[in-house]
Amino acid sequence: MNGSHLAEFRAELARRGLQGFLVPRADEHLGEYVPPGAERLAWLTGFTGSAGLAVVLADQAALFIDGRYVLQAAAQTDPTLWQRRHINEEPPAPWLAAAAPGARIGYDPWLISQEALQRFLDAGVTMVPSEPNPVDAVWVDRPGPPLHPAEPHPLAFAGRSSADKRADIAAALRGAHEDAAIITDPACLAWLLNIRGSDVPYTPFALGFAIIGADAAVQVFMDPRKLPAPTRAWLGDGVTVAGREALPGALDALSARRVRVDAANSPAWFAQRLRQAGASVVAGMDPCLLPKACKNPVEQEGARAAQRRDAVALCQFLHWLDAAPGRETEISAAARLLALRAALPDFRGESFPAISAAGEHGAIMHYRVDATSNRPIRADELYLIDSGAQFPDGTTDVTRTVWTGAGPAPAELRDRFTRVLKGHIAIATLLFPAGVAGPHLDAFSRHALWRAGLDFDHGTGHGVGSYLSVHEGPASLSRLARPIPLAPGMILSDEPGYYAPGRYGMRLENLLMVQPARPPEATKPFLGFETLTLAPFDRALIEPALLSLDEIAWLDSYHARVFAEVGTAVSPETRAWLERACARLAG
Repeated sequence: MNGSHLAEFRAELARRGLQGFLVPRADEHLGEYVPPGAERLAWLTGFTGSAGLAVVLADQAALFIDGRYVLQAAAQTDPTLWQRRHINEEPPAPWLAAAAPGARIGYDPWLISQEALQRFLDAGVTMVPSEPNPVDAVWVDRPGPPLHPAEPHPLAFAGRSSADKRADIAAALRGAHEDAAIITDPACLAWLLNIRGSDVPYTPFALGFAIIGADAAVQVFMDPRKLPAPTRAWLGDGVTVAGREALPGALDALSARRVRVDAANSPAWFAQRLRQAGASVVAGMDPCLLPKACKNPVEQEGARAAQRRDAVALCQFLHWLDAAPGRETEISAAARLLALRAALPDFRGESFPAISAAGEHGAIMHYRVDATSNRPIRADELYLIDSGAQFPDGTTDVTRTVWTGAGPAPAELRDRFTRVLKGHIAIATLLFPAGVAGPHLDAFSRHALWRAGLDFDHGTGHGVGSYLSVHEGPASLSRLARPIPLAPGMILSDEPGYYAPGRYGMRLENLLMVQPARPPEATKPFLGFETLTLAPFDRALIEPALLSLDEIAWLDSYHARVFAEVGTAVSPETRAWLERACARLAG
């Protein structure tokens, strides 16, 4: 909460003749995880969440965040400097238009998509591109860009060669009568070239940009120091490499060409530069997004193997935790789970910072414990652990909420937990026609909560990559998501929850994979979900009277599978605990 940062920034805006500026939590790839030098929003405001936008004017400043970060933003920002506003309930574009009519508002064209920029233009805001970023002018000790080496991602995990992928993308471009496409998403770059890196935390990205042509040739723009000789050789013929300084000239060379740019996910700078060069910009989804999301058979089997491996650590942790209340803290519990995962074969790191939240901290959806907030995990309360791992064959993400008492939890907690569990089961067991999209399914997870007048303020699920981002587009289970039809091979989370601010929070998350389904009377293609995650749900929080016979049957079958697949891989002590945890609810 450094007020001098805001004052210095305002002075810089005045020097540039700007009445305001947008500061998103973003880097030049518009990704969730960014290198330290791109943490401009945190530097300016103190807020460290993974999504948010600051609007700075001469006489006021506002931080826009979604429901996941309401409590975190309140704890991390100075209310005398920053208004805190819910980005969905009060979108920033109309707020800015009303707060500063006629003002010249600056923005960094590398840090905002064309789609997001258009919302401000449509609201009547005068938007002025400003380079270099004015935050960088006053952030004197800003870290430099990462230079970690990129590495090959072997075919044993990737399943398809880069040459085959490039040929498919080129064919799609030719079919759309497009000459080239701009690749700005590092996950798409990693998938297309079968490489991985370590430029950002938790996600194996090598940051860079690419242009792929309709002839399948790829130009990569990345610091050459990040591509050692073995990786250069791995890229093979048809891929050229140049530093980022060559990117403007490469775009200028596309004059009079039809070039696809993802208006939702690429920085606005690309479309602006291409238009200045005389290219015809075609707004369209990054051509790698859907093929990347639909895992091939090798990636699907890798996901299953990674989940089975991860389940060993998770079940060991839950057994350990069963005897831990009063002796452990949020930090020590997260450290224990990390140590158990680190002992697994091929562990590459966490897929995001673990959310280790006891009691009232569980109500902070994206709580991140630190030395100041850390507290004991006490007896007779809820403890929520949301965590994941990166393996070369898959990415995991799992949440469990447990009762730390010796007997059943209080009636209120059992009621809420069971309603969340009913929502989880509803998604896991859904059958739906091909063509249905994530927003169409979100309400199924809320039905039992809605019947009691309850809800949760986040989407039901997000896509998950294959040793890539734990939050992957383009499909998700959310009312606010674009209606991207679900397709076989997509991996999505199923994570309904319930949060009582200041008291407790609960969330139950498994990963699911979309698969073809064959309902007995179907006359057209149907899809369903294969559950990947393997870990028991806490019986002390389940109220059987609220479950239907079908829901009990699903839960008993799931727990039997967990015990069968994980029980043989853990110690005898953990196996005995797991047998009790997976006992039939039906008796």
